Amino acid sequence: MKTTSSNERNCMQQALAPRAQLCVWTGVDPDHEADFNRWYDREHMQERVAIRGFQSARRLRALDDAGPRPYLALYDTEDIGVFTSAAYRQAFTKQTEWSLRNFARMRNTQRRVGQLVVEAGEGEGAFATVAVLPAMPAEIEPLRVLLEGLCAEGDAIHASVLATDVPLSTPLTAGAEAPPADAVVMVEYSTADAACAHAPALAAALGVTAASIHFFQTLWRLGAR
Repeated sequence: MKTTSSNERNCMQQALAPRAQLCVWTGVDPDHEADFNRWYDREHMQERVAIRGFQSARRLRALDDAGPRPYLALYDTEDIGVFTSAAYRQAFTKQTEWSLRNFARMRNTQRRVGQLVVEAGEGEGAFATVAVLPAMPAEIEPLRVLLEGLCAEGDAIHASVLATDVPLSTPLTAGAEAPPADAVVMVEYSTADAACAHAPALAAALGVTAASIHFFQTLWRLGAR
């Protein structure tokens, strides 16, 4: 009896309905950083995973000099339709007072919503490399093959590509602009050493500079109930 590999399962799932993701990459006013972290940890993530269609929420912090954006929050959903649902629209338009205070304190925020057009491997790694491609590649298959190879033969645990949906990536913070139709590539590992060791080759394969690869460690994760 033929068994189905994890990559084959991922491909079949994506062919039916790719998962989607909200990616918020931000800095914060240092005078209010403690309250910002409490808000994220005690209210905001719980609110989001309670919305129908949300699967999980995860917070990460940069290990390297990520410049003005040391915090990364990821919210995985069943599909892109979750972000146009009535439940999400209500949460998006009726923010709590605590949320509004912290939105005002966020700095240099990049908010992206899009489909996970590539997912390879299984699970989640504690450490991740993240790169932003200036535009979604015209041909996705070479990128899929690259990331599946990293997960199948290398030290990578999971890899994904978020294709930014510009109309859905409405900024929430003052002065922020909607991102272009770019793409976020994330490769996850079980150790920081593995993430660092593979970063130069990843940058070369993606056609970006080594300085544009950033390193993150997971702070915590919350799954939907």
